Amino acid sequence: MLLNLIVFAAVAYLAYDKNTLRLLLTEKPKQHLFFGYTALLTILWSIQASIYEGLEVHFLWMTACTLFLGPRLAIYAGLIATLINCLLGSYQWDNAYIQLLSGVCLPALVSYLVYVISFHKLPRHFFIYVFVCGFFAGALSIGLKMLAISGVFTLTGQYAWDVVFDNYLILLVLLAFPEALLNGMTMTIGIIYVPSWVRTFYDSQYLDDK
Repeated sequence: MLLNLIVFAAVAYLAYDKNTLRLLLTEKPKQHLFFGYTALLTILWSIQASIYEGLEVHFLWMTACTLFLGPRLAIYAGLIATLINCLLGSYQWDNAYIQLLSGVCLPALVSYLVYVISFHKLPRHFFIYVFVCGFFAGALSIGLKMLAISGVFTLTGQYAWDVVFDNYLILLVLLAFPEALLNGMTMTIGIIYVPSWVRTFYDSQYLDDK
């Protein structure tokens, strides 16, 4: 329990930014988007399947959350969703810090890194944004999350590698494309209908004169 508290507090502290918090407190659309995403993540993560404790399988949707809110607010939304799912019993509190680091922080940071690299290294085009920042980053995020959890549980001796691989990691093949599609479709709908909500999308960069 102490380790969980330390990790949760450290993540909350490192993700804190005064300017981001001020925008959240003063802009009602930002508040609605943040709390809406937090609620949806909580529901989505509660719909899961597992054979062994700690090896839960579910969609993440953290890539779209990061692109909409930015990495700091996305981490806070995931942190709150993780805590709520622990209270509801969807996650075991003993392994909550593993879920937070691998299922929230890692996907958010990786998704934002893909976005930054794409923004600076690739042509700024609508389809590149959707397919690279949404589709590809979504598949990469869930892949790294499952690899990280597999490594942690194997290295700590909680489960043997063959148990983790046969009952958890092998499902990555089935989850990668739907996760990518979920994030890619979310970003497409967001850009078309409510582009002002998407924190990382700029009409002047991705649409004008294209």
